[in-house]
Amino acid sequence: MTRTLQEITTIGEAISHPVRLKLLYLLSERERYIYELAKDLNLSRQVIQLHLKRLEKAGFVESDLRLEDDDMRAKKFFRLKQFDVALEVEDLCRIFK
Repeated sequence: MTRTLQEITTIGEAISHPVRLKLLYLLSERERYIYELAKDLNLSRQVIQLHLKRLEKAGFVESDLRLEDDDMRAKKFFRLKQFDVALEVEDLCRIFK
């Protein structure tokens, strides 16, 4: 798979923070609600949301809003997408030649 410089940069930025790596690990276990992730990591929902947004933009996670039977508020759940991260020398040669 050939990638653009922007795609490589987006992926690199997404996995360059320890919190985002921990989020990927937690989501590999099962899908989670943002409040649950914030509690597990002892961070604010706003901080978690910023990290998840970066991971979603890079294609590592996806989300959906849903109503739970016992709660009429919409809740945003996140789940891990299948991914394979690789940087090929050929990608760099194609971009910078």
